[in-house]
Amino acid sequence: MAKLKTISLFTGIGGLDFGFEEAGFETRLAVEIDRHCCHTIRLNRPWEVIEDDINKVSSANVLERAGLRCGEADMLIGGPPCQPFSKSSYWVRGDALRLDDPRADTLTGYLRILRDAQPRAFLLENVYGLAYEGKDEGLRYILDGIAQINRETGTNYKVTWQVINTAEHGVPQIRERVFMVGSRDGCEFRFPEPAFGSPDSVKDDLFEKKALYRTAWDALGDLPEPDGGGLKVGGKWGDLLPTIPEGENYLWHTNRGGGQPLFGWRTRYWSFLLKLSKRLPSWTVQAQPGAAIGPFHWKNRKLTFQELCRIQTFPDGLLLDSGRTEMQRMMGNAVPSLIGEVLAREIRRQFFKAPLKSRLKLLSPKREKVPPPEKLVPVPQKYHVHIGHHEAHPGTGKGRLAAKMRAGLLAAE
Repeated sequence: MAKLKTISLFTGIGGLDFGFEEAGFETRLAVEIDRHCCHTIRLNRPWEVIEDDINKVSSANVLERAGLRCGEADMLIGGPPCQPFSKSSYWVRGDALRLDDPRADTLTGYLRILRDAQPRAFLLENVYGLAYEGKDEGLRYILDGIAQINRETGTNYKVTWQVINTAEHGVPQIRERVFMVGSRDGCEFRFPEPAFGSPDSVKDDLFEKKALYRTAWDALGDLPEPDGGGLKVGGKWGDLLPTIPEGENYLWHTNRGGGQPLFGWRTRYWSFLLKLSKRLPSWTVQAQPGAAIGPFHWKNRKLTFQELCRIQTFPDGLLLDSGRTEMQRMMGNAVPSLIGEVLAREIRRQFFKAPLKSRLKLLSPKREKVPPPEKLVPVPQKYHVHIGHHEAHPGTGKGRLAAKMRAGLLAAE
């Protein structure tokens, strides 16, 4: 079967595309506004790239650059950044969505291309907060927009959506995202069942044979220790990292942990001084971490580009020509490629009647011999001044930041 023709919007560094590529899809066109992402794409793939804001790119230009006419694309894929819906408050629920409005946001840009390109199928990825109960304006907006497209064009897109933890599909990283899939002819997509689980869930799985989560060691275990510098964890707290066990964070140094009482319970972000464990999946890679925000390597350093690619299940051999800040942002915003491959294979099977019998190409191999945890060092003297009693966080909505926000709202009123 010929490669399935794909238009990619909000492509980023290409994480989702790499997964679809492994499942036999071809990116005819990538649309991305970030120049660092576009430069990285051009370094690694021969895709046609439009480097611009989606709302400044006409649908006719998208189709022309992709070498396609309306209805010829097999797939439309992309993860539009979900801007706060206060910016889109001029759309009153129940009114027709203005897909050609010049003030349109990223979701509207995606819907406009969907309407005008009319691909056989589409996939839209977004943060899992899009589907929060009571705060699902974004989800409802997309569903309303697709219903309007069907009315205007005579298509029959039927949408299925699900919140997916990528670790449950073999990605060595805990990362939750919303995926929406639809078919032009009304076929209902059935998301694949999770094939991987934690040791406890696998032990209790009597009827379905799940495999164990792929771990950080599975992803990184064959990589040599880097020679170059620039990976030291800096800032006020960087030298505390070697005192924290693998798989732990700053909570180790609270009165409920096993270390010294240096912090109050739950008074910092979860990712503060967070360290990978060789026996667990990575936690979510951050796009804009502070100096002490992980996850960090168990060798008490920042992760290299190659290591981040492995955790994100990108294909090996990618090139990079950017600074640390841009690299971290591109990697943190990317979709793990393996979840793209998993969903693309299901889309092939269900919508295009072209199943693949080969194994997943981007799945990390299972490494049986896991080294013991790294040895800890004593807490450096400079941190001893912080040893003592620290109040725990008072609870959701009761902290200092919440109090400041409430005070600001009251003052505004």
